[in-house]
Amino acid sequence: MRKFRIVAKEKWRPRIKRQFAQHAEALRSDQRGTSAIEFSFFAALLALAALNVTDISIYIYQRMQLENAAQMGAQAVWKSCDPFKGQLPATTNCPGMTTALTNAVQSTSLGTSVTLQSGYPAEGYYCVNSSGSLQYVSAVSSKPADCSAAGMATLQPADYIQIRTAFSYTPLFPGITVAGLFTTPITKTTMIRLN
Repeated sequence: MRKFRIVAKEKWRPRIKRQFAQHAEALRSDQRGTSAIEFSFFAALLALAALNVTDISIYIYQRMQLENAAQMGAQAVWKSCDPFKGQLPATTNCPGMTTALTNAVQSTSLGTSVTLQSGYPAEGYYCVNSSGSLQYVSAVSSKPADCSAAGMATLQPADYIQIRTAFSYTPLFPGITVAGLFTTPITKTTMIRLN
């Protein structure tokens, strides 16, 4: 009886192997659903690209709004501090400067999220040097008589004010997009001549 069982098992083995090989071959040649699998890979890459474009676009928009806020702040100081009324230097003689500056920098779509960096507005006297660049020559507490410190004794120093604004950027999809690598807070500086 033992021999019969061994013989019976050996008869079934080739048949099972043959059926398994046939099923494996049928599975390899079956192409149903491959388009769906390929599309899922493509859709994942497309979704990742769309998320990156969205986050980067928001970052660029907010950076432009911050730059606009800094420029509007400088122009607000220029407009509200009249040199003909003795309101220069603006940081010490212009009573409406702080209010005008704060309202201007927070008037963009970023609103009150825009802040002035500490130490700003910074005001000082500047001269054009021999290479045509602005050069800081003195604080507003002591106006120099001419621009000899910059090598241009025939010129008069001008009163300039710098405004630096800041905004804390937060990515919409942190950890997924490259926008998480961007520096935050975003800062922008602008400078304007007051006289």
